[in-house]
Amino acid sequence: MGGFSYGFHHGGISVPDLDAAVDWYGRVLGFRLERRFAIPTIPAQVAMIANGDLRIELFEVPGAAPLPDARRIPDRDVHTHGFKHVAFVTQDVPALVEELKARGADIVWLKVMPHGTACFIRDLAGNLIEFVQGPVLASEAGRL
Repeated sequence: MGGFSYGFHHGGISVPDLDAAVDWYGRVLGFRLERRFAIPTIPAQVAMIANGDLRIELFEVPGAAPLPDARRIPDRDVHTHGFKHVAFVTQDVPALVEELKARGADIVWLKVMPHGTACFIRDLAGNLIEFVQGPVLASEAGRL
């Protein structure tokens, strides 16, 4: 592609409570805090968290609007332009769902399909996170 290459570095998520989000992503998904910093011009408090090579940048901005209810449901969220969710691959989605339930995760749904398995969970602010096993397509999951 045009003589340059690139790879995924991180995704960013706005949250209402940075400390609670760092705790949730650590306790539920195994992320660890890499660093915290401020961006005074926004103003925002920021935490970079990591799990292996995966990184998420969490932002807490005073007075930020909460996530609308329609953005908390995968089938409805696609009706609004913009970033929808982050998806992680795993070897056994049903086993992961049981582990996530034990850790207090909000499970949206689990679907087993002919070509793979997928589940969605919500973080403490309602942001959608997907886990997939196999070559799951959005059309197979009934989301499009």
